[in-house]
Amino acid sequence: MSDEFALLIDGSIRAQAARLAAVEAQLTSIRDARGAATADDEHDPEGATLATEWSRAEGQRADALRELGELDAARARLAAGTYGACRGCGRRIPAERLRLLPAASLCVPCADR
Repeated sequence: MSDEFALLIDGSIRAQAARLAAVEAQLTSIRDARGAATADDEHDPEGATLATEWSRAEGQRADALRELGELDAARARLAAGTYGACRGCGRRIPAERLRLLPAASLCVPCADR
């Protein structure tokens, strides 16, 4: 079963890394647009401002980095043999929860608290 979860964790890491790369590319594009001398999006009634887009992309970047950190911690727990144990109560986290959230470190009752 640990092979199954290792594959799930690795797949989730690859997906988050791809998400992070896309957000980084978006931030680069926004940064380039902000540097353009003719960029006056603050007065454009038709769309979001560059500042709004920047803020949204930074939030997505922070989420991807957080998720990658949680997945790295899950990989370490798997290697240490503690993967699937709730860090709140010590009971086993149901396999179904781990399949949905490979980085989960809390069972549902502990996560609800």
